[in-house]
Amino acid sequence: MPEDGHFFMEIRNVAIIAHVDHGKTTLVDSLLRQSKTHLNKEVIDNDCIMDSNDLERERGITIFSKNASVIWKGIKINIIDTPGHADFSGEVERVLKMADGCLLLVDAQEGPMPQTRFVLKKALELKLKIIVVINKIDKPNANIIEALNKTFDLFIDLGADEETTNFPIIYSSSKMGKAGLSPDLSQMKNVTPLFEEIIRFIPKPNDDINLPLQMLVTSINWNNFKGRIARGRIYNGKIKAGQEVIQINRHGEMKKYRLTSLITFQGLSQIEVKEAEAGEIVAVAGIPEIMIGETIADVNNPQALPLLKIEEPTVKMTFMVNSSPFAGREGQFTTSRQIRERLYKELENDVALKIEDSPTNGWIVSGRGELHLAILIERLRREGYEFQVSQPQVIVKIVDGKKLIPYEEVFIEVPEEYSGAVIQKLGGRFGLIKKMEVKEGIVHLEFIIPTRGLFGYRREFMTDTRGLGIMNTLFHDYLPEKGEWKKRDRGSLVACETGTTRLYGLTNVQNRGDLFYGPAVNVYKGQVVGQNSRSEDIWINVCKEKQLSNMRSKGDGGMDHFNVPRLMSLDDALEYINNTELVEVTPKSIRIRKIILDEMEEKRRKKGLVN
Repeated sequence: MPEDGHFFMEIRNVAIIAHVDHGKTTLVDSLLRQSKTHLNKEVIDNDCIMDSNDLERERGITIFSKNASVIWKGIKINIIDTPGHADFSGEVERVLKMADGCLLLVDAQEGPMPQTRFVLKKALELKLKIIVVINKIDKPNANIIEALNKTFDLFIDLGADEETTNFPIIYSSSKMGKAGLSPDLSQMKNVTPLFEEIIRFIPKPNDDINLPLQMLVTSINWNNFKGRIARGRIYNGKIKAGQEVIQINRHGEMKKYRLTSLITFQGLSQIEVKEAEAGEIVAVAGIPEIMIGETIADVNNPQALPLLKIEEPTVKMTFMVNSSPFAGREGQFTTSRQIRERLYKELENDVALKIEDSPTNGWIVSGRGELHLAILIERLRREGYEFQVSQPQVIVKIVDGKKLIPYEEVFIEVPEEYSGAVIQKLGGRFGLIKKMEVKEGIVHLEFIIPTRGLFGYRREFMTDTRGLGIMNTLFHDYLPEKGEWKKRDRGSLVACETGTTRLYGLTNVQNRGDLFYGPAVNVYKGQVVGQNSRSEDIWINVCKEKQLSNMRSKGDGGMDHFNVPRLMSLDDALEYINNTELVEVTPKSIRIRKIILDEMEEKRRKKGLVN
């Protein structure tokens, strides 16, 4: 595209949707490289071009949607890489509004998975054209026919019409950068067949350049030089750098602004242009208070586009200023003002998040699931914030005087010998089994279970299945509660004094349960240092040192074996805590602590002597 942006190409807007780890990001990388898209050296050196965020690389999932574009035979293809996890549904629903069609990526061995179902459902609701890509056909256990049959069944289950179920099929190995119309890998040379199918099957944008300007904002970024940058698709009309526009906010209020910058995507780069027209995905600067879901419209004839509808949050937790004895030692931003500003700033980028000031202390943050909130916490701690969070709670609704709680669909694949333990545990958490199939020694289970029933279960699941089980969840519905919830069946080991953990003190108490720390770690009174093997909490001294004397005795040279401690990640800590505990989050440490740090005060609270 020339620098002045006056020459308009034919456009295709394509979103790529798939389950986590089905090769979506790798396929985008192949499309970028084989279209001879110009990429700088730093990008080329990355294994996954589109997973540019550190958290995404570490977890192997796409969290934030991204835009790229390739030019193939004179046609510009805008590629939208979408998250594959249901906890980031707010991101998925927004970016699909920018597309005219989708590539549905399915693993040839696993077939369509639960998150595929969620995103495909959204795409079908928007009437998007869908190309099915059976990926990873080079896998030794790939079953292409079964994967294709399952995909067809999924379309039928979601109520797709006859025209939609007659979808084109492309077979590919994104890792090898090959694709074809038949599953014969030896006949494939590159991804050209996929490009050709996109141009043939995905429709051109049917937006009208002669109508007044309408652009829907689907994401917000910040630039130190340009300020607030709004990204979205032009639905009608044309847009020019420097022109006056009307911002229509969520309440229908209108304000006039002048655009200071107009940006389009070329490869992974963002380039400034003078003009863009309907159908194009662009970013604009110059509107300081623009929010996601709002419309940028023509000055003379401003008309708002429909607001984006996002599914409601199901899980909440309270964020608070860190009040532990170690507060302020490791974080750069520790005050209530700094934490509050950062949390409310997140609302600009994440429409699925809700934040409100707590009437007692801190802020109530609501999201689409535990992972959604865990990713937010992890991002904040990496930015230098220090705070503490409470146990995750489900959001309860009262409808017609009845108390309703969120339920999840749980999809499990587990070796047959471990399935009994899984069924028993989920049954004890009010899980209702919907489906059970056994294939080649693998049991496929489907449950409907209260969201609350999954809190703290993932670690148990991995232990029960020896790490061989696969579990995926999807929001189902709000339904009546089934019964009283029992508390966590094991208590905590709590440090009874502040100091440094000693090997002597640790070996003395390790038979009490599972320890979370090894020697030479600073702990404080009231900090949880392990999990008890029994139901109650025990206060222990892990800082105890062996008394030295100048007398030698028989056996002094021996030493008890110290078991390897169970290291707790952020996700583990959030799953572990109960309503008497908090997770202390700093840039350097994740600690679990009791809300009441004093043992005697905690005992009086249990007896009801204090509030």
